[in-house]
This record gives sequence, structure tokens and C-alpha cells, in this order.
Amino acid sequence: MTDVFVVRNQLGHYWGKAKTWVDGSSPKLVYRTKYQDEAINTLFELSSRDIELRGEVVPATLSERGEPDIEPSQIPLLDEAALDDTAEAATEPTENA
Repeated sequence: MTDVFVVRNQLGHYWGKAKTWVDGSSPKLVYRTKYQDEAINTLFELSSRDIELRGEVVPATLSERGEPDIEPSQIPLLDEAALDDTAEAATEPTENA
């Protein structure tokens, strides 16, 4: 029986309540909705901002604690600070000796 729907990306990360991707190791942080069309709308909005996103709406049951019963991603989350550093390094001019 499906209790809620969650949004998962191609890396197995879940859309979080804080509007960032989470790995699912803490299910209480995962965005969930009782309505499939609401989850589809969320996925549509996310994919319109990120054309590389390959996501899906996944049905989930609720645990005894009221949290979605989901499998955490085995792929670590990318650190936003590390992404910023990589972007800066790519835009900095290199010196030719």
C-alpha cells in the first residue's frame, strides 16, 4: 500500500524538505506528499531548472515513526562548496611560464 510519494533522482538521492537533495539516510528530511500529481509537479519544476536531471516519483510506505520507508543512496552527495571550488578553478586563468 502506498502512503506517500517521494522524488528521487538518477543517483538515488531524494528531494528534501529543505529544497536540496539528500541521500535518504535520514528519512525525516525527505520531502513527501500524499498526492502523486503533487510529486509529479515538483519533479517537473526541478527538471525545468536542471536539464540534466533524470528523476522519478517513487511510491513509499510510512514506517511506524511516520517517515517514508526508502532505501538510502549508495552514491555520496556532492558538496556544494566543492562544486564552487571546482567552478572557480575552471574559470581562473592559468599562467604560462
